Amino acid sequence: MANYRDIKGFTIQSTSSDPVPYSGSWASGTSINTARAYIGSAGIKTALLVFGGGEPAYSNKTESYNGSTWTEVNDLNTARSALASGGTSTAAFGAGGRNSTTDSTNVSEEWNGTSWSEGNDLNLERYSLANGAGSQTAGLALGGNKRFSPAPSPSYTNDAEEYDGTSWTEVTNMPVAVEGQGANGTQTAAAVFGGYSGSLVTTGILYDGTNWTSAPSLPTGASTFSSSGTQTEGILFGLAAPGVVTNTLSFDGTSFTELNDLSTARTGGGGPTNAAGTDKSAILAGGFTTTYVAVTEEFSYPSGPSFLVEGDMWYNSDSGALKGYGQSVPTGTWATGNNLNTSRQSASTTGTQTASIVGGGYTTTYVANTETYDGTSWTEVNDMNDVLGSMAPSVRGSTTATFAAGGEPPNSTANVEFWNSNTWTEGTNMNTATTNAGGAGTQTAGLVFMGYYPTYKDKTESWDGTSWTEVADLNNAGYGSACIGTQTAALATGRAGNPVKAKVEEWDGTSWTNKTDQNTGRFGTGGAGLNTNALLFAGNENPGASAKTEHWNGTSWTELADLGTGSPAYQGGCGGSAGVALRTNGEPSPANLVEEWTASNDVLTVTTS
Repeated sequence: MANYRDIKGFTIQSTSSDPVPYSGSWASGTSINTARAYIGSAGIKTALLVFGGGEPAYSNKTESYNGSTWTEVNDLNTARSALASGGTSTAAFGAGGRNSTTDSTNVSEEWNGTSWSEGNDLNLERYSLANGAGSQTAGLALGGNKRFSPAPSPSYTNDAEEYDGTSWTEVTNMPVAVEGQGANGTQTAAAVFGGYSGSLVTTGILYDGTNWTSAPSLPTGASTFSSSGTQTEGILFGLAAPGVVTNTLSFDGTSFTELNDLSTARTGGGGPTNAAGTDKSAILAGGFTTTYVAVTEEFSYPSGPSFLVEGDMWYNSDSGALKGYGQSVPTGTWATGNNLNTSRQSASTTGTQTASIVGGGYTTTYVANTETYDGTSWTEVNDMNDVLGSMAPSVRGSTTATFAAGGEPPNSTANVEFWNSNTWTEGTNMNTATTNAGGAGTQTAGLVFMGYYPTYKDKTESWDGTSWTEVADLNNAGYGSACIGTQTAALATGRAGNPVKAKVEEWDGTSWTNKTDQNTGRFGTGGAGLNTNALLFAGNENPGASAKTEHWNGTSWTELADLGTGSPAYQGGCGGSAGVALRTNGEPSPANLVEEWTASNDVLTVTTS
């Protein structure tokens, strides 16, 4: 008797061999002749034109690349940096830009393969425009900063103009006013990401030649970066987030995936560096690190009939196995990261491994210090309003939007503070004062549970962006839970006590349910991920600081690689995922220790039961 599989087949690809991971890599290319950044560009990896920029003096130099050699060709008529650009190596445009320390320009020029000629000017003079979308006869000039000598303060704009090869026309403004954003695509199908408007933004928007619509946001705020490809298939690289980083991101029209890093971290500094080519063939020449550089790197994917991105599935007919590509959490490892500037314990941490914020904590006294992390270094930013430690964070928050709730001193508080890009503000207090509570969710949809003082607590409060509401109690009172999950799907782990409890409870948005215990009883743990795929690490086994790491798959706990240094985390590891996590500070002594957890992507065999 035929079965359903024989009749209908598989709804996913069937292949006799596993596809190649879609990771790509950067390789060194020939350096440009003049080190500079904020460069205009046009063309592809094997036929590229770069022009203008800062050396740091404003440059009119133009160079042509044939895939192996850079050649000096005729200069721009107007020296400038951070201009809009696009087209090919034989038919390019460059418009706007900055031509002095106080002035921007609206000058537009066209390249015919031999020389530059003046065209009709932009309607609005500005610099730090989006770079890399459109052609010489169908160009785009988007956003930027219209600061010039009569207006010395930054003046970010959402202005959008289209070029038809003769003149620039004002079209529908972008929904955000930013400078230094990245752009992919054409005049009628463009994708624009990130930028700066007083702080880094994550915004993604799409243009169809008439209207703007929302696109997925960047995983972290970034600006002055390069991009390459189309509206639905592109890569972003050379990021300022806010420090200069090596990260490379792939965009498939729906989501972002981390690819292999650049060898040399760099960015345009104040406007885009050059980007050209397609998603599978890109180039980055020049840029800014701590100085102007001439370095060139070229990006390509491995050859093969098909490629993989995280989440792909297929059937391998030779092995008879259903397979997928994703993070193999048991293969993860901890590595030492860059230390915090201020040693502390019981600080509130939220965000990801490349975009985290740490606030408050205890040194020899309680502090309000706040630091943000870009994956490379920690930067001191504005302090909290209150001097507090052991606050519950919104673990799905970010460096632009998070909260910290409760804490001490005195013994416990109901205080809540909200972080919005660069400042903390006092928020609506919780109903019950608590300290060392667990947290979950976001700045507008949060959850705080458990806690301490004067006794262990079983209380749960939900935050809807306006007010706190008491919801169902936990089954077991305690404090020192990890921070895992969302407002409607969270985990409460461990319990302080003697002996220490290994209890785990799951929140479904209505009530708490007892789940399988942790392997090791402990409290004050760090945590990352979701209620179906979580990481639990550090803690206090009472007695003894713990370095143990466990993974939760929604059903059971598995021991993984230990931390380099064990200690209670107490809100010092909140946010991230089971595949990419960050642990900061610790107890019993104030510490500036940072460790990073990374699980690599692997081809995995899917099992069912």
